[in-house]
Amino acid sequence: MKEIKKYILKYENELLESIVPFWEKNCIDKEYGGYFTFLDRDGSVYDTTKYMWMQWRIVYMFTELYLSKYRQDRWLDIAVQGYNFLTKYGKDKSGIYYFALNRKGVPAVAPYNIYSNCFAAMGAASLYKATGEKKYKKEAESAIRNYLKRLPNPKGKWNKAMKGKTSYLEFGHYMMLVNIGNIVKEYLGSSEFDKDIENSISIIFKYFWQPKYGVIFENIKKDYSIDLESCTGRHINPGHGLEAMWFLIDYAVKNNKNEIITKATEIIEKILEFGWDKKYDGIFYFMDVLGKPHIELQWDMKLWWVHNEAAIATIYAYYLTKEEKFFKWFKKIDKYSFKHFKDKKYPEWFGYLNRRGKVTNYSKGGKWKTFFHIPRYLLKSIEIMNNIIHNEQK
Repeated sequence: MKEIKKYILKYENELLESIVPFWEKNCIDKEYGGYFTFLDRDGSVYDTTKYMWMQWRIVYMFTELYLSKYRQDRWLDIAVQGYNFLTKYGKDKSGIYYFALNRKGVPAVAPYNIYSNCFAAMGAASLYKATGEKKYKKEAESAIRNYLKRLPNPKGKWNKAMKGKTSYLEFGHYMMLVNIGNIVKEYLGSSEFDKDIENSISIIFKYFWQPKYGVIFENIKKDYSIDLESCTGRHINPGHGLEAMWFLIDYAVKNNKNEIITKATEIIEKILEFGWDKKYDGIFYFMDVLGKPHIELQWDMKLWWVHNEAAIATIYAYYLTKEEKFFKWFKKIDKYSFKHFKDKKYPEWFGYLNRRGKVTNYSKGGKWKTFFHIPRYLLKSIEIMNNIIHNEQK
């Protein structure tokens, strides 16, 4: 218990003294609304494009902090101003969110990607939980319905593929449906998407998870079969698999589905065994299930978010199973992360390392990194560790 308490203090300090102040100071666009996500090492802005994933994630995260025991009223204000900007400029007449806006809110990139609606649903649902204002509930429901509507053909008219290209089902679409469905269910008190959540979990366990290889495949064919003849079919993203498993565990805990917990914790262990770099430590970004050359040249890099999600998955697994192997994994991931990703000179973490653990990009935010994975990991881990202590004190 003493060791867990030390981790809680460590994570609280990192969250409240480093991560949150860095973004609170540097990300708010006080002139036009919304947020800056392209932040250099010292917090200075190096690009003003506003990518919707990153924008909505900031709305969600500041609202989650407001809902936490660390609540500060200004965090809700930061989230609301972002919501107002995004709902005013960020979507077309049908409610589909663009991929990116310019600084003033003019659409810059077409809505070819359904994840913009995914994170809009999360942000709006969290605001409804925080305020009880119906406009947020309406927006969350609209966003998730648009997400579901587009699942059969995610890119829609913006799809560049032609008839010779193999079509796949993407794991990310199903894992995120579990996540946003769970948030909407809890925060909106809605059971509208229960069947969609259960269907996604079933497909993940039955088809994307392949026990023979000990991995979750990122892409499977439309007939639910795996494809070992192409780079796309063999592509493995360990971070996604680990993130998804704690999403499933979270859903299972809140809905008393112990069978999901049992299976998900087993999968967490298998993914870590497959994805951990036994030579230089850390978790590989991308892998080929058969060990063939990966089409993406950054395959062997170590990314911040992968380790954030792995830490949540392992501490959650430890909390629910009480198996020491998961706590050992958590400590191993924590040690690697704070050694390599944490900036010793300025607040916040680096996001991109080479295989040997050396920083390759000194930015703190950009097109893909924002105020999301790190604060969520710290906040969620603190919550789980407090539950561990509570249970031990019973």
